[in-house]
Amino acid sequence: MMFKKIKRILYRGFEGKDITYETAKKIIKKEKECYLIDVRSKQEYEEEHLNEAINICLYNLERSIEKEIKNKQAIIILYCASGIRSKKGKEILENMGYKNVYSLKHGISGIN
Repeated sequence: MMFKKIKRILYRGFEGKDITYETAKKIIKKEKECYLIDVRSKQEYEEEHLNEAINICLYNLERSIEKEIKNKQAIIILYCASGIRSKKGKEILENMGYKNVYSLKHGISGIN
């Protein structure tokens, strides 16, 4: 019971907010069905990206996401260069019915 409450506070408490890289790492480590999506362009992704990230450009997100992630309850963490595109991606996915979508605060530039 206590674990569920802590989990709800840790994850669900971030709805509508950005999460830090440290929080994202904790979520990725603990959750079995967690996806890290880089919404930048293919060129940006090839230059630098986070380990285990899937590249789905923001402009292709709506038509491509369901091929990669069918479970709308899965945890999805989006990131871009600064956090702007990932916030837009979060809005798109939530409008599609995805329930646990988060945006990485300050994007990849906020890491380190």
